[in-house]
Amino acid sequence: MSHRTSESPRHSIIPLHSVDAAPVRACRREAEAEAEAEAEAEAEAEAEATLDTPAALMVNDHPIAQRHIAAEMQHFPGDQFESSWHQAARALIIRELLLQQARRLALDTTPQADVQGGIETEEDALIRALIEREVPPCEAPPEQVRRHYDDHPERFMTPLLQEAEHILIAARRDQADAFAAARAKADQLHAQLLQAPERFAELARRFSDCASGAEGGRLGQLGPGETTPPFEAALQRLAPGDISTPVETAYGFHLIRLLRRGEPRRLPFEAVSSVIADRLTEQAHRRAIARYIAQLIAQADIQGFTPEPSPPPIS
Repeated sequence: MSHRTSESPRHSIIPLHSVDAAPVRACRREAEAEAEAEAEAEAEAEAEATLDTPAALMVNDHPIAQRHIAAEMQHFPGDQFESSWHQAARALIIRELLLQQARRLALDTTPQADVQGGIETEEDALIRALIEREVPPCEAPPEQVRRHYDDHPERFMTPLLQEAEHILIAARRDQADAFAAARAKADQLHAQLLQAPERFAELARRFSDCASGAEGGRLGQLGPGETTPPFEAALQRLAPGDISTPVETAYGFHLIRLLRRGEPRRLPFEAVSSVIADRLTEQAHRRAIARYIAQLIAQADIQGFTPEPSPPPIS
């Protein structure tokens, strides 16, 4: 999206309070509805006129129209109009500075396909070419990768995996009689399993209302968050081989047997070193781009906007 305009290059800077177009919508008594609608229509008309003001701010003598900032604000939703305006304006200032620098360097580039399969705009291609030239990525050194692995062992652990099976007796709380009958049936099956736990697969095939019943109730390996909270909490309390009392969830009553539990273990460095290196390289590249943008902002003549302070140097 181009932000260049044929409008007059110089206009007075509009204070933020004059473009606050958010009409206050509150519940009114029926008698006030018509008056409120009229006031709202007037406010929207005034806001629309304000958003047509040609120059909300200037970037190196180039105006960015207020309506462009208004359009950009959809990408920065929030409760506070001024905060959204500030973020949208900053994004357009940065884009304009990058485009100005790319054109100043007379970069020649061809739009490429993006990650979604679409084709870049010419402006996006210019910005990409500028970043590739001015801020090339630098790979993280091996000693930094190793240090990151040693300093953050909790980030490189396998998840807790538990192998379990269950019998589901489907029930809904809003059907009182059926719910009570399902609870009684679950209690009965639990009593049978206490006497003959080896019958778990048989009873699952006969009585479970889950598709896993055809497999004897087998659920395979379960990781964190893969079951409902009551089911997961009950599973955590079991030792391998234990069978739970009936556990109520939104689906009904479950009888759960834990088969195996694989405790978390630390992944070997060799298995994650390339992932760490890629992550550190990307983080360093993002910081370098932020510093480059901060330099462009510091060198620019920006009117009508107070930029945030430059980020501190990264050691």
